[in-house]
Amino acid sequence: MSREALAARQAALLHALLTGAPPPPGFAPDRLRLEADVLLTKRRRLVAHLRPDLAETLGERFGALFAAYAAEHPKTDAIRARDYADAFAAWLAARGDLPHAPKRRRWFTR
Repeated sequence: MSREALAARQAALLHALLTGAPPPPGFAPDRLRLEADVLLTKRRRLVAHLRPDLAETLGERFGALFAAYAAEHPKTDAIRARDYADAFAAWLAARGDLPHAPKRRRWFTR
């Protein structure tokens, strides 16, 4: 198998894992769905760690809302985890799922 063919198969697998797209030939759909769920859970936990304010504010709705966001906005290697978490917060605010927090004052000492 050529490098290009292997890269294409890997890209198709990653796309299926991150977006819920149909699995590429040769992969069992049920096993792929299980792996996709594990990756989604890992990303959800990381976002909750990076933005505990979101998890706290949303409570039980956090998981379902994150799953909806992740389905529409798959994580790629082009975006850092913190930026992905912040983009999730912006998405929530734009949809009206996140109350607007008052601006925080920052006190600087010199």
